[in-house]
Amino acid sequence: FRSSPKLDLIRRYEIICEKIAHGATAKEEKEMSELIERMDAERCWDYENEIKSILNILNITDMNKKMGSLSGGTLKKVSLAQTLIEDSNLILLDEPTNHLDVDTIMWLEEYLVKTDKAILMVTHDRYFLDRVTTKIIEMDREKITVFEGNYSYYVEKRDELIANNLRKEGKTESILRTEMEWLRRGPKARGTKSKARKDKIYSMINRDVFKEDESFALSTTGRRLGNKILEVKNLTKCYGTHKVISDFTYSFKKGERLGIAGVNGAGKTTLINLLTGTLAPDSGTVDRGLNTVIAHFRQDARADFKENETVIEYIKSQGDLFKLADGSELSPGKLLERFLFNPAIQYSPVSQLSGGELKRLILVRLLLSNPNFLILDEPTNDFDIKTLNILEDFLVNYEGCLITVSHDRFFMDKVVDELLVLEGDSLVRKFGGTFSEYLDYKDEQEENRESAAKQVKTPPLSEKKIEDKKAKLSFKEKKELEETTGTIEKLEADKQRIETELSSGSVDYNRINLLQGEYDNTCESLEKLYARWEELASRE
Repeated sequence: FRSSPKLDLIRRYEIICEKIAHGATAKEEKEMSELIERMDAERCWDYENEIKSILNILNITDMNKKMGSLSGGTLKKVSLAQTLIEDSNLILLDEPTNHLDVDTIMWLEEYLVKTDKAILMVTHDRYFLDRVTTKIIEMDREKITVFEGNYSYYVEKRDELIANNLRKEGKTESILRTEMEWLRRGPKARGTKSKARKDKIYSMINRDVFKEDESFALSTTGRRLGNKILEVKNLTKCYGTHKVISDFTYSFKKGERLGIAGVNGAGKTTLINLLTGTLAPDSGTVDRGLNTVIAHFRQDARADFKENETVIEYIKSQGDLFKLADGSELSPGKLLERFLFNPAIQYSPVSQLSGGELKRLILVRLLLSNPNFLILDEPTNDFDIKTLNILEDFLVNYEGCLITVSHDRFFMDKVVDELLVLEGDSLVRKFGGTFSEYLDYKDEQEENRESAAKQVKTPPLSEKKIEDKKAKLSFKEKKELEETTGTIEKLEADKQRIETELSSGSVDYNRINLLQGEYDNTCESLEKLYARWEELASRE
């Protein structure tokens, strides 16, 4: 991780402070004075607090952890925080929304919209592009085209450009047919005009023909679903004494398209693992219908391939034909082409694929199993927009049951109709609407809570007179209120961190007991601090 001019300035200030502590020379005092002036000018005094604030928003609260001990996702968040706080005038972002929950993505949107720095980013998050960008640079057919506007503007203008190019292509084809008739009559190129006409015909024949990207509808035949698809009753799962899923009962229906929503650590992956049977519940039952075939695309999907096995060989191991809903059949090669694997890539080793290509290959193989109950856990990570459009079109036409978890709001709005919501209190609630409608509902609820809180803080006139008689806060109490607020924020972050680790499903028994003790102590401390904070805040 790189250094920065601000950080270098702070380090120089700390070094000179240590020197002066053991007796200052006139030179050192002068340097100290100059450094203080520069730190004032560069606003370095709040630099550490700004970094901690961003890290807390990204759910990174243990500032003493070694970088080598962090997971890949957490390393990416630390790198994101460093990029945002960097004293630069340009921010470069490569898929910044991966590994972030929706609330954090929306915070990042606000941050980037307000910053006065230039931003250059690569992302598949179309709502994010729509909100943050003012210019789109497209790389297509070995050409770069700049569109002055956000993603919606780009889509509109690109469609117009394609239509215009197709019209030109049609006109060129029409002219070429006429000219070819003239050429077949075999005129002699005696004059300059005749030769120029022939040269123009040959240049039209040898031109780069503009073709629209191939469009298609990919849909499986679908296995027949029975009357019972998947029924769960009183499903409960705990990690130690921390309850993640509590008394969940649900009967899945034919053609149901559900999204699972909730903050990171609320238990989304735990719920999926319970439904698929990869995780045993503490109590309750999961009853799968006889004809129900579940395919689970995991967030950490891995390809199990042999050494030097090619892409086409990997897919052929699942079968030689893929049946579509219209009765037609696709070979593995044709299916791969529809998911953007050209023939050259098909005969390349699987080991040479990029991360996004490998995940796309795993998805193709999963679809070859022809499931009637599809569960997708963060399928949009590492996929480009073309792949997402193919997947979305497939899912829109998919006739089986669908459950998906994704932070991509555009994707969720397009493929799911209702939500199962986890809010961190172990309950799973049904929301009858799209993902964007749920986010609007959350905003409305938050506004209602803030409005109610303001009404509580503004008592009737008779009560206000009594309130005014209360002693105002002393200087010491104001300081205590400020410190209590900071401590509460830190403990809330600690609580969230513990809940996330407990719900990860990868904590051993001894660690669970240790975390649970820490969790109980944190909750007890928070309860006392909230009581004191309310007492002080009421007199502020």
